[in-house]
Amino acid sequence: MIFDDAQSPRLFALPPGADFPAALAAGLRARFAGHPAEAIARTELMVNTQRMKRRLELIFAEAGSGFLPRITLVTDPADARLRARLPRPVPSLRRRLELTGLVSGLLDQAEGLAPRAALYDLADSLAGLMDEMQIENVAPETIAALDVTDQSGHWERALQFLKIVQHYFDAAGPAPDAAALQRRAVEMRIADWQDNPPEHPVIVAGSTGSRGTTHALMLAVARLPQGAVILPGFDFDMPRHVWDQLTDDLPRKDHTQPGEDHPQFRFARLLRDLGASPPDVADWGYGTAPAPARNALVSLALRPAPVTDQWLTEGPGLPDLSDATREVTLLEAPDPRREAVAIAMRLRAAAETGQSAALITPDRNLSRQVSAALDRWGIVADDSAGLPAQMSPPGRLMRQVAQLLHTPLTAETLLALLKHPLCHAGDDPTEARSAHTRAVPKLETHIRRKGMPYPDPAQIGRWPEAEAHPDWTAWVAETLCDKPDAATRPLSEWVATHIALSEAVVAGSAGHGAGALWDKEAGRELRRIMTELETEAPHGTTLGARDYADLFGAILSRGEVRNPDTVHPHIRIWGTIEARVMGADLMILGGLNEGTWPEMPKADPWLNRRMRADAGLTLPERRIGLSAHDFQQAVAAREVWLTRAVKSADADTVPSRWLNRVTNLMKGLPERGGPDALDAMRRRGTDWLAQVHALERPILSAPARRPSPKPPASARPRELRLTQVKTLIRDPYTIYARKVLRLEPLNPLMQAPDALLRGIVVHDALKAYGEVMRDHGVPPTAASFLEAIERELARAVPFPLARQLWQARFARIAKSFADEEQARQSRAQLARFEIDGAATLPALGFTLKTRADRIDLDDRSGAHLYDYKTGKPPGEKEQLYFDKQLLLTAAMVEMGAFREFEPRHIADARFIGLGASGGEVSAPLEKAPPREVWAGLERLIARYLDESQGFTARRAMFSDTDRSDFDHLSRLGEWDLADDPLAEVLE
Repeated sequence: MIFDDAQSPRLFALPPGADFPAALAAGLRARFAGHPAEAIARTELMVNTQRMKRRLELIFAEAGSGFLPRITLVTDPADARLRARLPRPVPSLRRRLELTGLVSGLLDQAEGLAPRAALYDLADSLAGLMDEMQIENVAPETIAALDVTDQSGHWERALQFLKIVQHYFDAAGPAPDAAALQRRAVEMRIADWQDNPPEHPVIVAGSTGSRGTTHALMLAVARLPQGAVILPGFDFDMPRHVWDQLTDDLPRKDHTQPGEDHPQFRFARLLRDLGASPPDVADWGYGTAPAPARNALVSLALRPAPVTDQWLTEGPGLPDLSDATREVTLLEAPDPRREAVAIAMRLRAAAETGQSAALITPDRNLSRQVSAALDRWGIVADDSAGLPAQMSPPGRLMRQVAQLLHTPLTAETLLALLKHPLCHAGDDPTEARSAHTRAVPKLETHIRRKGMPYPDPAQIGRWPEAEAHPDWTAWVAETLCDKPDAATRPLSEWVATHIALSEAVVAGSAGHGAGALWDKEAGRELRRIMTELETEAPHGTTLGARDYADLFGAILSRGEVRNPDTVHPHIRIWGTIEARVMGADLMILGGLNEGTWPEMPKADPWLNRRMRADAGLTLPERRIGLSAHDFQQAVAAREVWLTRAVKSADADTVPSRWLNRVTNLMKGLPERGGPDALDAMRRRGTDWLAQVHALERPILSAPARRPSPKPPASARPRELRLTQVKTLIRDPYTIYARKVLRLEPLNPLMQAPDALLRGIVVHDALKAYGEVMRDHGVPPTAASFLEAIERELARAVPFPLARQLWQARFARIAKSFADEEQARQSRAQLARFEIDGAATLPALGFTLKTRADRIDLDDRSGAHLYDYKTGKPPGEKEQLYFDKQLLLTAAMVEMGAFREFEPRHIADARFIGLGASGGEVSAPLEKAPPREVWAGLERLIARYLDESQGFTARRAMFSDTDRSDFDHLSRLGEWDLADDPLAEVLE
């Protein structure tokens, strides 16, 4: 006997901040002192989490050799004898897949209820509701009897649908799930205890009794002859009248139970149901509160809203708040990134001094940012949440492969998959990927230069390196291209197809060896998930490829991969659940903003707030109350950081309600030093933010000057395209970057339907159209013009929307183009299209190359020169001073620069506008005769071949808003157009 027989119900507790597992183990050892060594082994100890179970086993093991109590979980209370009488639970995934089929039918019938991408999430939420009904012992008949006559039709449809799943609750229905079995086990165990009360100790420790089945178990254990319930984080400072108010049965308009969002509500309900009062709860001992004065402050701050007037009466009786908050830092960062960096810096300081420290936050984004910041110093925190399986390397690959099944392959998705570290890895990644890593950059270069927005086997087979890599090219075309499947198939077929395709991607061109996909911790977790999905797939429904990909992603998101790296022994990242059973010298409560801590309640698609309250199900306040209890326990640690970001990515934030209450209470207690203590907390946080600022302060350097490099004559370009002459005049620095530095802009992987592509397509279409008119005597008409455009758009533009827009654009000018074309052909005969030409400046050793869009010849041997412009053609002044393309082409025609023609006199030269308004713009041949234009070019080239001439950035841009591909190289922004260029002689 370790407990007094007279004490019943038997309740113990530990205050907030006490190391619960350590105190629990110490108390048990002390109470069994003097008993036979094996006596403790007869003790049944039920704890709330697997993590606490492991920690207790470790604590007992570290104490030396000896017997351990029988440690089990409150979710599995059945002993071996009762467990043999219970059926095996149906796997959670099977139940969710069965419900997925039902939900799929609901979505087909109720159009607009939810997107199909939410199919599995809806099934998961429905399964969660069914579990909650089992846990809270709410019968389906109770749900069916809910009155929704005065509510929207959505809730009536949801209620009708819930009747469909009623058979899952019937005794003769499908096998029970884990929640139903837990309820049965608790009921059977309680009945067994009533018939045969155990004489050995039975203890429930660490649970708040927030779940109905656990609450019932705790009620029964507390009344056993040697039973006891040990409560964590019990507020011994809260007055009796506040405890009574927490369980006041007066109804509220918002259907909440009074005090349900209070951290001590679950304990108050337990005491009420046991017929006990707070004085009946004994201190377990062997675990003291590190900061009793702070516990009193937090206890008063978190009083229920209706009684916060007690701040005025009880606040002056608090201990000095400077002492209570001496080890508390309040850090209010400008944004989440700097909050994460500040936390990482404090964790680093703890690591350097050997102090154990833990970040506690429900915000996974914040914890990932902190981990990334710690990586700067080579510190890997022990993250209890691990890495989500969907973010692990094999998880990312299988999600990409699932996308192939329903989405047309794009250049971006192709390269992303080919560059995945597991792609073409085989069993030996080093050997299998050597040829792969040589071929991928070549294919990428080809795609960026030539454009391949939607790769298919034919395009892959035509790339220049295909013959050099035949097996690899065939593997890419066969394995990755043309995979979208519009069929509806059974889930088991999709799973088999998905696994086979994923293994083919990993195996590579050798066609065997996909071991790398299932290797290491992440691969083994993925194999476990896929094996379970394979096993349970026959219980799923038929679905399309997109639905399968969404379902797979939802299942994968629930997997978790432990960090395989060597973690730091003293630095940890915990969620709020893990923090309940762990301790550290420093606790950092991160992300203390509304919506994060506490989290926003999830929307319930099945029952609204009123329906849940009427049915006896839990309300969102229960989760808020649990979160409040987590806060109360964590803030009671010896040293505490409270951190938040003042702004999120898109808006100002609101401090967590509990942080607000604590700070507001402190502000209102000047006689206890509250405002000064709060200022001191903030100063400590500000000091760390100053260190963050110092860490990230950029090294200031003088801004770059406007460049005008002067390379040696030997490095200066001796050849230009005619279109680059305009660039040489307006932005010489671009010519320097392209011709001297030999740099080219990196084109995007996904070719865009931009002006460049439109220009290429139109030029190709008009060349083909002109040759048809010339060779077959077809007269120009609006219909034939549009037919030529449409044919080329279909061939060269793989963007349906762009094709339609461009076709409509050309339809508006088709009539005027045909009329103008008739006039052009009346002046001269069609001769040549897309003609290459070249002319030299012998004295300078310079060559100018061009391609003329079109040259017609008249019966007087005169040449009519035309240049197509899909944009706005340049005006006369622009042609005279900057855009000399047409004038220089005319000069080259007269010089005989085109091999197809002898030197010809230029009778006419015009731009043919193909923009929104169409029209023609003539070249000013009278004001700028070809010979004079050529002489001007010779002077320009001579100037830039002179070593004294610099290639000035943005010398004479048409508009300040015009952008160059090399503005970043010239450091535009550090200088502006008013700055004088800095000449820099290069050697």
